[in-house]
Amino acid sequence: MDEYLAPTLFIESDHPAVIEFARTSAGNGGAIDRAVRLYYAVRDGIGYNPYCYTFERDAYRASMILEKGQGFCVQKAILLAAAARAVGIPCRVGYANVVNHLTTRRLRELLRTDLFVFHGYNELFIEGKWVKSTPAFNKSLCDKFGIRPLDFNGRDDSIFHPLDLKGRRHMEYVHDYGSFPDFPIDLMIEESMRYYPHLAEMMKSRDAGGGTTETDPELPWVSDSGADGDAENS
Repeated sequence: MDEYLAPTLFIESDHPAVIEFARTSAGNGGAIDRAVRLYYAVRDGIGYNPYCYTFERDAYRASMILEKGQGFCVQKAILLAAAARAVGIPCRVGYANVVNHLTTRRLRELLRTDLFVFHGYNELFIEGKWVKSTPAFNKSLCDKFGIRPLDFNGRDDSIFHPLDLKGRRHMEYVHDYGSFPDFPIDLMIEESMRYYPHLAEMMKSRDAGGGTTETDPELPWVSDSGADGDAENS
């Protein structure tokens, strides 16, 4: 279990800011109680923003994600992994390709597909077993889009719902890459360029300019904690 408790380049469980966030959010109690509190602290305290997608490596450090207060699924999963490890809960990061049948028009135009490559999630080792959790979409975002927020009880897997509250198709898992002790950024870039080759030049110029200025009128840019942030449906 050591590799799932150790700090890494991206999962900075030894960073002072991450340790403070983890201890404050987790509180006291057993592993289940602490894991659940951490999950909701990341799900609702860090606004979901798909336009934080970048090839800049520092943007995937847990301390940077915490400082920015927003991120997309990969970044939020990194922060949750770091926070869990900081309080002694083994955690790893996993990745899958999903079809989002309810994505916004802006994102569909940008990606030229409804396929979201390298969606990030977590697996936490609690009471003798690995349990999946998906802290991507904060509750206010789910309320806006009419989808069920993903709850987490520390005992059962929490993954995307196939249908929204109106019975429309929502998320469809089509490929799983498995789980990793640290964020495999080179694999993410490789897969992103395989599925989205048209984005290569845009990513280079955007990252060179210091990040994204993308906006999406369909999205509420605020986290449930009240901190400024972006949000979306990926």
